[in-house]
Order: sequence, then C-alpha cells, then structure tokens
Amino acid sequence: MRPTAKAATIVEPGKIEVREYEVPPCPAGGLIMKTEMSGICGTDKHTYRGETTQYGGTVNQQTSPFPLIPGHENVGIAIEVSPGKTDFYGQPIREGDRITMCPDVVCGQCYNCRHIFGYSWCENWRGYGNSFRADQHPLMGGWAEKMVIIPEAFVYKVPDGLEPELAVYTELMACAFALDKLKDFSSLAAEGFLTGGSVLIQGAGPLGIAHLIMARMMGAGTVIVIDKIPCRLEAARSFGADHVANIEDHSDAQLLELVQQWTDGRGTDVAIECTGEPEAVPQALPWIRRGGMYLLEGVFVDMGEISFNPHLIVSKSLRLIGLSNHPFTAYQPSMEMMLRYQDQLPLDRFVTHRFPLDKAQEAIDTALAGECLKVVFAP
Repeated sequence: MRPTAKAATIVEPGKIEVREYEVPPCPAGGLIMKTEMSGICGTDKHTYRGETTQYGGTVNQQTSPFPLIPGHENVGIAIEVSPGKTDFYGQPIREGDRITMCPDVVCGQCYNCRHIFGYSWCENWRGYGNSFRADQHPLMGGWAEKMVIIPEAFVYKVPDGLEPELAVYTELMACAFALDKLKDFSSLAAEGFLTGGSVLIQGAGPLGIAHLIMARMMGAGTVIVIDKIPCRLEAARSFGADHVANIEDHSDAQLLELVQQWTDGRGTDVAIECTGEPEAVPQALPWIRRGGMYLLEGVFVDMGEISFNPHLIVSKSLRLIGLSNHPFTAYQPSMEMMLRYQDQLPLDRFVTHRFPLDKAQEAIDTALAGECLKVVFAP
C-alpha cells in the first residue's frame, strides 16, 4: 500500500481544505520530493479568489481547475529518485539532495519552445500549482507534504549553504531577471535599464522586493518604491530603496511631484509594475521620463480592462514591455546570487510568516491581508 500525504487544497474559490492523497509511485525519469517550504504567490491569491485566467488571448490560455493544490515556489528534499535522474545541467540527483524546480512544464517541441529559448511560452504549457486537478493528478503543487516531480519538469540542486528560507523564493528571483531583458534594450539613446539609472517599482510585495534586490545587484541608481502598506514600504527601505511613498497618502499630483523631485525633474528611467492591479498602469505613465521604459509583470492573471490616454505613450516615446514569465536558465544563477549576497542584504527577512498545512486558512488570510512580505507553508 502506498503512503499518503496531506495537502492544502483549494476546493472551490474561497474554500480551502487539508486533504490526504495517496503518493503515486515515483514516475519513470522523475522523483518524489518531500516539501520543506512552499510560498504563497500573488497568483495563488488570485486563484483563491476565483481569478484564474492565465495567458489570456494566447494559444495556451487556461483557467485553473478545482480542486487544486497550489504552490509553485517550492524547495524540498528528493526522497525517491529514478535511476539516472539528473538536474537541469545534467548533474546526478540523489536521494537526500535539496532541490527546487521550475513549475513550468513545457513540451520542447512547439514553435515557441524551439525559437524563444529560455521563456515558457510553450503552446502546450502546464504549470505546477495551476494546471492539475488534485483528484486526477495528486500532489502536483507545493502546498503538500510531498510532491510528484514528473520527468518533463526542470529540477535544480540547491547550493550548499543556501537555507530553505532563501531557496523558497528562487522562482521569484528568476522573475526578476526581467531586468536582464531591459538591459537588452539599453542603448546610447538611454533606453532600457542602464547602470546608475533610476528605477520605480510599483508594489512592495514579494515580486516587487525581488525586483528591488535584483536592481540593486545590477547597479541601479535611485530606486523608488510605491505601495499602500506601511510595513511593506519599511521592508523596501531595508532592502535598499532610496525613496518610498504610500500611494494612499498622496494625490496623483503630489506623487508626480515627488517622483520628479527624486529624479532631477525628468521622471524615472524605468518603471516596473508588480502590483497585479490593472489600475496601476495608467498611474505610472506620468512618472516615467521621455524615452523611458515600463515593464509590466504583475498583471499575470486577467483582471479585466482599463482605460488610459495612449497619447502619453506616443508623446513621451515610451516603451511598454510585457513579460509573462521567467527564463529557465535563471534558477541556478538566482540561488548563487542569493548565496553570494546573503550577508550584505537582509535576505533572511524575506519570509515573514510560516504556517503548517493544518493552518491553511490562516495562512491564506494572512497573505491576503497584505501585512506581511512572504508567507510560506512549512509542511
């Protein structure tokens, strides 16, 4: 008889239960992982609320099914391993190894997989914690005592010395490699992300803080963070923000004046949307300098339409860049950077709340309230 494992399961929008599942046999070419930590992502909060349309308007648009075991920011210990199993770089994985994994399962065969290396634009995409019904494919999310890692999933060995509290947000730090994409645009015309350039981040949640950390590592100049939750703005200061502003304490005109004051009257070189709220987009356009760039990442889930004046984009010669995911190649560098900088940045403060699975409702309520940074399950 196979062993069982408990998992926090979203049964339907707004309803979460801890259920028990039989642990399937180790899949050929895959492994079974004992979960150490799994993060609650902004996408998971959307899912709990029933906002589940992802990759809308594309060939792989999908709506997350219920019942669902969420959790795509995961770290754990390999406890059953198929013979010859290797990590993303071809290194052998053995029982007892600490690993993390990319939640995006891609086919490797479609046009996008063959032509756009590194980004999960696969036409046949499936996502851990997002795509698999728990009653049909059990333990395919990280809010569980154990996870099934299928052979198609990319797995990465966690470097020695990197604790689970840091390794658990490897996926988030991989998302912050979006700044590398902005580097691609940098030119003599001062487009994109240049060393010493100003960066404005909308949203000081985990995604925003990850971009703040990355911006600091990559040589940003003035960094501005805007949010509405005081404890998150304080966290932004501790991670290296030069200026913070609470959007609820200032009018639009006052915020524009502050941003111009902090950027020598020009506006920010780069703005990054990490709120997940469509209304943040028109708010940011006046803050960006002429010829500047706006990166949209937080609105990963379809939250509906907004209206704004497109003339600002033309008159200011702005570039708006949408990035829906992260490169598979960013996981190992993310972990190595965290290991390198863990004594220089307060990375150990990133995870603020830890919950066992039997307190799943309290965990999701804490994450939804926002008076936190990173909330994780520690099964």
